[in-house]
This record gives sequence, structure tokens and C-alpha cells, in this order.
Amino acid sequence: MRILLISAYEASSHKAWANTLMNGLAQHEWHYLSLPARHFAWRIRGNAMSFAFDPQFKPQIEQEYDLVIATSMTDCVGLKAFCPNLQNIPWLLYFHENQFAYPASDKQQGLIEMQMVTLYSALAADLCVFNSQFNKDSFFGGARALLKKLPDYVSPDWLNDTETNAQVLAVPLDMTAAASKQLAVEEGEKKASKPMKLVWSARWEFDKGPDRLLAILEELERRQLDYEIAILGEQFRSIPKEFDQIQAKFAHRIRQFGFAPSRAEYLGFLASSDIVLSTALHEFQGLAVLEAVALGCVPVLPDRQVYPELFGNHLNEKLYLYQSDLKDIQNEAERAVDLIQRIVTDDVKTPDVSQYQVQVLLEHYEKLIDTYQH
Repeated sequence: MRILLISAYEASSHKAWANTLMNGLAQHEWHYLSLPARHFAWRIRGNAMSFAFDPQFKPQIEQEYDLVIATSMTDCVGLKAFCPNLQNIPWLLYFHENQFAYPASDKQQGLIEMQMVTLYSALAADLCVFNSQFNKDSFFGGARALLKKLPDYVSPDWLNDTETNAQVLAVPLDMTAAASKQLAVEEGEKKASKPMKLVWSARWEFDKGPDRLLAILEELERRQLDYEIAILGEQFRSIPKEFDQIQAKFAHRIRQFGFAPSRAEYLGFLASSDIVLSTALHEFQGLAVLEAVALGCVPVLPDRQVYPELFGNHLNEKLYLYQSDLKDIQNEAERAVDLIQRIVTDDVKTPDVSQYQVQVLLEHYEKLIDTYQH
């Protein structure tokens, strides 16, 4: 099949997902178009014009294809309007995230506009696929709530068929043989090391809870625990002030501060850590957490977002999830450190995340794509 793969906002995780599909399902003829992960509001509203009219994209997008797979940032309606060759072929819309579960921010502008673009795209696509059940539920719940607020000529029932047909299929964990080798090396080092080694890996933005990370580090210091932390993750033009405070107050604890220089070094930091910590207010799959767990880290996570779906079954909910408190950051920090101490004391084992490995999930992607074979 000739497949057009479109990533309208190419964050690092989106790029990794696209590469996994293209490399793992190489029997298909892939054509990949992407736009840089910047100017978020403009990307989600203007990507159809960029792809349809910019000379660097126009020749490729005007070719004939059997299937379009696009990320949910893509303006499907706009592209179909601008590109007649894309109107009568199947569209699969993949949701890495959605705009209905995004935490409120004073800097946030045009949220309803962005929600409407995604809603139009979902209704225009042949199939919506989500990376988690939490993502799916929060999208359709949020979209229905928005439709109920609009003045006239709308109905939440418009989404019924789209939701009924929607599927959940996670982003695969592409942990290479090199990563497994790295893990074996680092495991030996972990056993010989004394300080507890933490890792926090997320975008350096407010929705990943840097204020909560700061509070947890302060609580670790207050209890005089012996630890080190690697603070990884993608950075953008505007960085929350908490990161400057963390760097100033905890320099003696930090073994890496900022984006890892390479994928191999990033995996090395994960493999050499004992615990992966999240403070996220906005998380739809938790890919960075899953990667860390796959490399031997025990997760310490807030009891919210996608995490209960990943690690919150009745057997282990007290092992990996700490009580989240959106209104009381200090209380949340205390609960997180309680859990960290319990994990160390009880020698809690790493949960199994093999069901997210690329070898397992690519088969599901292949079956999904095969349903569109002529």
C-alpha cells in the first residue's frame, strides 16, 4: 500500500512513533510529511495550508495514495478541501493526546478553536485510534461537553458512530537490543551504588508539574534521604521558573539536567536509575515512564491521568501510585515520598510492561492497516 503519514506537530515522541511504523512495516510504501514542534496554536490551525500550498510539501501531497494516517493535530477537513486526491481514500486519525483534557493555564489562548479543529477532524476521519483508553474517554467526554455549550444546530449524538468505531492502540516501545545490553551493564552498577537514583523525564512545561517536582525534592531533603536525580526531557523557548529553582537548590543531587545528548545516553540514564518519578497533570500514555519501567525502574506516579490505567489494578495500586492532590502540592509531595520510601524499604519489583513492546503492538498496527487493503 502507498501510505501518506502526516505528523502536523512533530514532537520527539510523535517522530519516534512514525519511525517505528515505517521501519517495522516496511512492506508498505510510506511517504512522510511533518511540521516542526513549535508555534503550537498556529500548527494546529494552519497545518492544512502549510501542507497543501508550501512548495516543499505540495508535490508529495498531490500524489495518489491508498491510505492516510495522520496525527490528531492534523486538520483533516482543511486538507481534504485543499487536496481533491485525498478526499476519496480512507483516513486514520491517531491521537497521541487531545485538547479537551489539557490543564488550564493563564497563558493558554484559543483553546476552543483548537478543540473544534480536532473535533472536525475526528468527524471527518474514517477511524480514530487513541493511544490509551483515558485519551479516548477524555476526548469524547470533552467533545460532548463542548457541543452541549454551543448555541444551536449541534448535537452530542453526532459523535456516537465515531466513538463506537474508535480503537485504542498504544505507541509501541521500541527498546532495541542495545538498550537491553545497556540495562544489563547498568543493573550491575545499580546494585553496587548507595544513593537511591531517581529519574524524571518529561517536557519542561507547566502541565508536567515542575512545581510538584520541586516540592518532592524539598520533601526528600527534609527527610534527609540519600538520593540522586536525573532531570531529563524536551525543552522549549519558555521554561517554567521552577527549573531554575531546582537547579539552584539541588545541584548537589542532580546527575543530569536537561535533554540527554543522544538516545543511547538517554536510555543509559533510565537503565541506571532505580525509580522513575512523574508529577504530570497531563499524560495520555506515559511513554517516557513506560520506557523507564522497561529498563528496570520502579514507577512512582500520581493517581491521575493515564497512570491508573497502566499501573492501577487492584493488585498493585498501592505500590506504584501516590495519592494526588491538585489543590495541596505539599500533601501530594509527602505522599509521593512516602511511596518512594516504601518502595525502597520493601524492595518493590518493577512491573511488567512487555505488552507495550514493539514486537507485540506492531502486529496490531499491521492488522489495522490491512483492513484498508483493496
